[in-house]
Amino acid sequence: MSDVVLSAAVRSNLLALQQTSDLISATQTRLATGKKVNSALDNASNFFTASALNNRASDLSGLLDSVSNALKTLEAANNGITALTNLANTALATLRQAQQSAQTTAKVQGTVSGLTGTSGFAVTSGNTIAISDGTTTATLTSTGTVTVQQVLDLVNNTANFKIKAELTGDGRIQLEATGTNTITIAGSATQTEYDQFGLTKATTAAGTLNTTRSSLASQFDSIRTQVTQLAQDAGFNGVNLLGGDALKVLLNEKATSSLSISGVTFSATGLGLSASTNTFQTDYDINAAITNVNNALATLRAQSSTFGANLSIVQARQDFTKATINTLKTGADALVLADTNEEGANLLSLQTRQQLSSTALSIASQSDQNVLRLFR
Repeated sequence: MSDVVLSAAVRSNLLALQQTSDLISATQTRLATGKKVNSALDNASNFFTASALNNRASDLSGLLDSVSNALKTLEAANNGITALTNLANTALATLRQAQQSAQTTAKVQGTVSGLTGTSGFAVTSGNTIAISDGTTTATLTSTGTVTVQQVLDLVNNTANFKIKAELTGDGRIQLEATGTNTITIAGSATQTEYDQFGLTKATTAAGTLNTTRSSLASQFDSIRTQVTQLAQDAGFNGVNLLGGDALKVLLNEKATSSLSISGVTFSATGLGLSASTNTFQTDYDINAAITNVNNALATLRAQSSTFGANLSIVQARQDFTKATINTLKTGADALVLADTNEEGANLLSLQTRQQLSSTALSIASQSDQNVLRLFR
C-alpha cells in the first residue's frame, strides 16, 4: 500500500511534534530516575567514568567492614592489656604485703656492708667454703681468691638446696632458709677468711614457716592463673592478639596497601610471671617475684603503646577511606545526576511547545479541510 501523502507544512509540524514528544519522554525519565545519564546511550564517557568511580567506592565500602573488625580486635587487645595491668598491680601489692610480713625461717645476715658481686677476697688455695641446709652441703674450693658472686652462686645454683643467698640493699650477704631447716657455715676456710665476707662459721637454728607469707603466695598463684585466663579471653572474632595471633589489615581495594600487626603471648608464662617458690618464705624469692612483675608491667606498657599506635593508624585509614568513598560517589553523581529544577522547567516548556505544535499542526491541515468542503 502506498504511503499517505502529507503536505509539507503538515509533515514539518508533525516532525516537530514527534521531536517534542521524544524530549518530553527523556525529561520525564530523568525526573523519574534523578539521573541525566541512565545508560551509555545518553553519554558514554560520563556513564562509564561514573560506573568506574562507583565500582571503586563499592570495593572500598567492602574494605570498611574488615577495617572495622581490625579496630575492634585492637580494642579488645587493648582492653586485655588494661585488665592485665590491673592484675599485675594486684600481684605486686600482694608481694609487697608478703615482704612486710616478718620472715620466720632461719636467716644469716653478714656484718660487712658495701659488698658487690665482684668484691673478691684472698682465701688460701685449697681451703673450702661450705654451707649446709642440714641435708645438703654446697662446697666451694678456693683457688686463691673468692668473689662474693661465687658465694651467692654456690648457694643459689646448688640443686634442691634449701637456702637462698642475695645481697641486701646496703651490700651485705644474706642467707635465708626456704623452710624449717638450719643454716650451717663451715668448711676449711678460717674464720679470718670468713670475716672478709662478714660471715661467721656457725649453725643457725631452724625457724618456722610464716603462714601469712604462705597464704599470700597462694593468692599470688591465683592471680597468675587469672592472668593466663584473661589473656585467652581477649580475642575478637576469632583473632586474639594477646594469644599469639597476627592480624593483617588491607587498606585499599587492590591489596597493595596493608598493615601487619604482630600478636604477643601474654599468658603468665609469656609475661615471665613464674609461680611462687618456697611459699615466699625468703625475701630472695619475694624480690625475684617483684622483679618479674615489674618487668611484666614494663612489657605491658610497651605493648600498649604499640597497639595504640596501630589503632591510630587503622582509625586514620578508616576515616580516609570513608572520605575517599564520599569523594568518589560525589564525583560519580556530578557526572550522571540530573538537576531536577532544570528538568522540571524543561518539562513545562516542552509541554507548552507540544500544545503549540498541536495547534500549528491543526492550522497546517486547514487547507486540506477546505478541499473537503467542496464535496459537501
